[in-house]
Amino acid sequence: MPMRDLNVKKAQKLLSRIMEFELAGVVRYTHYSLMVAGPNRIPIVAFMKQQASESLLHAQQAGEILTGLGGHPTLTIASIPETYQHSVKDILEESLAHERDALDLYREFLDVVEDRSVYLEEFARTQIAQEEMHGLEVRKMLRDVAVTAPGEHLDDDSAEPARKRKKKDKQRDE
Repeated sequence: MPMRDLNVKKAQKLLSRIMEFELAGVVRYTHYSLMVAGPNRIPIVAFMKQQASESLLHAQQAGEILTGLGGHPTLTIASIPETYQHSVKDILEESLAHERDALDLYREFLDVVEDRSVYLEEFARTQIAQEEMHGLEVRKMLRDVAVTAPGEHLDDDSAEPARKRKKKDKQRDE
């Protein structure tokens, strides 16, 4: 199949958006690493710090390609909504949403460069594969997260927090 002409302006614009998004990921994952609490804090903090470092690397890679195409790297980052929800479950769910958004950006970039540049196509495919892998990891982590609020404990025979069950029992007895 012959190579088609690359829309350089469109590729530059997407690379700039990718840079902004990945730089926001650095801030997001650094924030999460500071907010994690609980018995699994240490491995989750390490995971979040690794994600922050990887986001920085991805932003740098996108910036190198952007400047190679004659573009100008951005000095801004994408917006980062703050939910003020910092349970491990909330942090992991927000991380998963972030990974899905990154996947969408890289897929959009792939659509622009496919059959136009082998190098850019391979870059996009590699990033897509990495984002998909991150999504799988986060989903696996979410499977093991007990849903309790600070100060709540799970009874041995149930996954329902003890406080909620006691409240239901009290309401039933009234």
